[in-house]
Amino acid sequence: MKYIIIIGDGMADWHNEELGGKTLLQAASTPYMDLLARNGRTGMLKTIQDGFHPGSEVANSSILGYDQKKVYEGRGPLEAASIGVELAPDDMAIRCNLICIEDEKIKNHSCGHLDTEEGKVLMEHLQEHLGNDRVHFYPGVQYRHLLVIKGGNKHIQCTPPHDVPGQAWRPLLVKAGEDTDTDNATTQLTPQQTAELINNLTIRSQELLAKHPLNKERIAQGKDPANSIWAWAGGYRPHMKTLPEQYPQIKHGSVITAVDLIRGIGTLAGLRCIDVEGATGLYDTNYEGKAEAAIKALHDGDDFVYLHVEASDEAGHDGNLNLKIKTIEDLDSRIIGPIYENVKNEDVAIAVLPDHPTPVRHRTHTADPVPFLIYAPGLTPDSVQQYDEDSCKEGSYGTLEKDGFINALMSI
Repeated sequence: MKYIIIIGDGMADWHNEELGGKTLLQAASTPYMDLLARNGRTGMLKTIQDGFHPGSEVANSSILGYDQKKVYEGRGPLEAASIGVELAPDDMAIRCNLICIEDEKIKNHSCGHLDTEEGKVLMEHLQEHLGNDRVHFYPGVQYRHLLVIKGGNKHIQCTPPHDVPGQAWRPLLVKAGEDTDTDNATTQLTPQQTAELINNLTIRSQELLAKHPLNKERIAQGKDPANSIWAWAGGYRPHMKTLPEQYPQIKHGSVITAVDLIRGIGTLAGLRCIDVEGATGLYDTNYEGKAEAAIKALHDGDDFVYLHVEASDEAGHDGNLNLKIKTIEDLDSRIIGPIYENVKNEDVAIAVLPDHPTPVRHRTHTADPVPFLIYAPGLTPDSVQQYDEDSCKEGSYGTLEKDGFINALMSI
């Protein structure tokens, strides 16, 4: 048996009055998800372990069975793994967004969806003017970048920028936490010193970015400027066993995504990263290219594919109900449909689920359990007839957590 997990990032949602009390999954046209649910088995999955923030790094690594209490080190180290930055034991890697601030408030977490080349230009500018032996800025994808602080202390309190659109930025600056790593000799800075360093970099970045020609051009074009950095989710190099080390069914696996964070998780999990031209992480991503890449990987010898689509999450963060419905329908018709039609006569198990909900009314992630389906040839179906948040609660798997989902999939 071969396995493919298809992630509609943030796809789950709440019941909405605008939709007559339906969720977006219930309102959307998803014939292939419903077909797989009707001929497979379903359930709910708690992807956010108690005590952890409902971030994509927690949710996606939990889907793959990783115990967050053993492996969690924040997004930064995962971004580093994705872009090939080798972390020394005394390096703290922290996610570094380029964001838009307007009227002393965080307007958005993505500066209006900056493209990757623009982000690279601005990050290289920051490295030239703010980088030194202790501080290094690395360009990533779109608005998602990396800051590495040698000797930095991860015990700081940071606010994810996508959680606070419309809020004043100054009260949300980094604060010192309690350093509980009393035996960790690698950190040279205290939590307070680390917080002060990051906050100083944030303020200085605003001065530099406001003057940059690229931002002046974006403003002239009516676009949001990328006028500040925002650092959050830092940590040290994680220690994770690879999936092939844990599951003998997986000898060769791959990850397909436009998001550095997911690439990083895949890299540390022992998967090869497949690049797809035109994969953007937004509603205009190359759905067909991702589907084709997954089918090719399965036919070329991979036992396992983790296919991630970010579009629904971004639509949820933007509070755009109609766009989020469209991204769900695109996932169904342009990825799940072609994959199913190509492998339906082969021994391939297909799982579909979000990593977490990103409700359009809430505009950020929640920790609610998410619906999942598992389909495979010969698998005895349960009674669930369609794929959505309410139906899957009646599924035969019940509510799983920790490594329950990946173990259920691998047992087929």
